[in-house]
Amino acid sequence: MAKYTFGAHPFLLGFDELDRMLERSSKSGNEGYPPYNIEQKSENAFQITVAVAGFSESDLSIVLEARRLVIAGKNSGDDSARVYLHRGIATRQFQKSFVLADGMEVAGAKLANGLLKIDLERKLPEPTVRKIRIA
Repeated sequence: MAKYTFGAHPFLLGFDELDRMLERSSKSGNEGYPPYNIEQKSENAFQITVAVAGFSESDLSIVLEARRLVIAGKNSGDDSARVYLHRGIATRQFQKSFVLADGMEVAGAKLANGLLKIDLERKLPEPTVRKIRIA
């Protein structure tokens, strides 16, 4: 019996992009910084919360391109003049990426109390049944 990859299974036509998305998401470098939560708010609503203490709104970037949500932060503050006795708040640059399914849309984003919250909604298509005529 042959072992198939997900996108190469003969009964799953057109799903080869899923293999590429899985590979891309595993290589996206989503290490532990900054910490984040993913919360299901309802059946079709989700929220990503990223802890971005020390970052201002102008230091953050949220880009959605080809179903890939990229959240990046680059602190523009100059710390060279500061003398820290203890530095426990990390403000190094970061990039987090998430691959969104078809129909997932970014509903909005807000920054409050050091937390960046990104709301996602799943827009379900209307089910359609179509009879195919044999020529």
